[in-house]
Amino acid sequence: MQYELFQTIYDRATLRHGGIKALESKLNHPLPAKELSQHSDDRWLAAFSQKVFQSGINWQVVRNKWPGFEEVFFGFDIEKMLLIHDEMWEEKAKDTRIIRNFGKVMTIRENAIMINECQTSHGSFTDFIANWPSSDIIGLWAYLKKHGARLGGNTGPYTLRAMGKDSFLLTKDVEGYLRKNGIITTGRDTQSAWKAAQNAFNHWHQESGRSYTEISQCIALSVN
Repeated sequence: MQYELFQTIYDRATLRHGGIKALESKLNHPLPAKELSQHSDDRWLAAFSQKVFQSGINWQVVRNKWPGFEEVFFGFDIEKMLLIHDEMWEEKAKDTRIIRNFGKVMTIRENAIMINECQTSHGSFTDFIANWPSSDIIGLWAYLKKHGARLGGNTGPYTLRAMGKDSFLLTKDVEGYLRKNGIITTGRDTQSAWKAAQNAFNHWHQESGRSYTEISQCIALSVN
């Protein structure tokens, strides 16, 4: 597969966004693994839950309600989530301090179980995430989709990015670029598309030394 040079992508992005300094100011950077490991596991559960609730509704509505979520769900403490019985989950889903959606509320329990399983096998969920190689970030996406609740599609990947994990995203602009250049030719969420995208990003990462996060943003900014 012949890939466009990353420098060409970068140069196009600088032209569209006012030069190197202006472009660089727009780029977010991932956290080093050591800093990523400082997240407590309850923050991962909170982050997954917030993204699940933001799916399909105005994100700011969820942000405005979030202090209520923290209160109702005991700061998303994993052990406490595992001790809540079924009847209490039903009561919490009716609490006016949160967005009352029973199906989404129950993802909190399911994702707490996933995190607890990782704690058992890896010491902590945050270490599990921090030690996962970004050269196989699609493998982590697949893990979250399989073992978590409602973490497929954009939800899992967007949470990883928000928490500082080095990851590319298949946003509309990035997907459009990959399709235009013949890198992906199937549905966005197919294994073949994911593998093709991962191979391309691995190539650009090795070529440029840039993080997957920066490369992903530069591609998006080069076409938008």
